[in-house]
Amino acid sequence: MPSYELSFLTKVLPKVDTSTILKRAANAIFEHGGIIRKIENLGSRPTPYKISSHGQVHKEASYFVYTFDFPPAKLSVLNEVLARDVDVIRKRIFRVTPEEPVDCMLEEEIKPAPYRKEVQDMIEEGRRKAAQKKKFSYGNNLKIYPFQK
Repeated sequence: MPSYELSFLTKVLPKVDTSTILKRAANAIFEHGGIIRKIENLGSRPTPYKISSHGQVHKEASYFVYTFDFPPAKLSVLNEVLARDVDVIRKRIFRVTPEEPVDCMLEEEIKPAPYRKEVQDMIEEGRRKAAQKKKFSYGNNLKIYPFQK
């Protein structure tokens, strides 16, 4: 199953009510075959602009992010369930691409520039290009030299 991130804004409510909102969202994911990997609380803060949802205008919201695995065929159902929840102000689901492993090259990067392999390759390439460059020769089968000396 592919991984997704659900970022959503909820009404600013007491802790007990906020936990019920989070449980409803988690149950919606579980009911449709999803697995939650991580839940992040980004805190309550003012929204960048007035947001109206379910007939109310909101100027402050609580921000949450769920990282979860979910079947792609059922994403529309999850969107509908969250859209019907009156305590959820805004929700977005993003697909998470897996991170590629990075080879640590610290030992190579610590070396001074002239001793690094990539720099030595660039210097060698420059020498090859300089050797290939044609130099002017006076023997060009012309009787006279066209430019003044």
